[in-house]
Amino acid sequence: MWRRGADVIDVGGESTRPGSDRVDAETELARVVPVVRQLAQDGLPLSVDTTRAAVAEAAIDAGAQIVNDVSGGLADPDMAKVAAGARVPYVLMHWRGHSKDMNALAEYDDVVVEVRDELRARIDDALAAGVAEDAIILDPGLGFAKRAEHDWALLHRLDEFLDMGFPVLVGASRKRFLGALLADADGAPRPASGREVATAAVSALSAAAGAWGVRVHDVGASLDAVQVAAAWARGGG
Repeated sequence: MWRRGADVIDVGGESTRPGSDRVDAETELARVVPVVRQLAQDGLPLSVDTTRAAVAEAAIDAGAQIVNDVSGGLADPDMAKVAAGARVPYVLMHWRGHSKDMNALAEYDDVVVEVRDELRARIDDALAAGVAEDAIILDPGLGFAKRAEHDWALLHRLDEFLDMGFPVLVGASRKRFLGALLADADGAPRPASGREVATAAVSALSAAAGAWGVRVHDVGASLDAVQVAAAWARGGG
């Protein structure tokens, strides 16, 4: 991923796919810290994808430079303190509950308004814990307690998150709403391996809209797409 052009490598030791069970902290630490330490020694910029403050702290000690918390600080009240103490960028994602139960929490009257309001509460808590305002990055949380119609609404109105005044990270790569969009004639969702072109399209559109970053699996395809979007915006290569 690094050789193909990724700016940051995101390292996580716990699946956050819908319906997945949690692993214990010791298992997560054992998975994450050695990888972070080795990649940091190799000179790669790293973020740690975790909802546990202890894991984030250990990963930072091992060389991680960004905390990517899909719970936005809700899963562990000490997370914001760790990010503040380490003075690292802190990705706050919209979240309503752990993966095992999050599908039942996908109820909204206006998903964009509610996600914005809930992210604002996460920002306020982070600032109160000492996180610097310029360290905060927002993620609307595509697929987390969201149905496909919610994900598309969030992307369609991405400008409303950009207007909050913080960098915005978009994580659409291979997610269920893309599989549903690309379903076959019988309605079966396109498998994850067949969603890369759609992912790259979201990356290009997100870049054109002004997103700070996109979190992807296939770096090469999305990097090409982002470069096209940038050249389009500039009016030249």
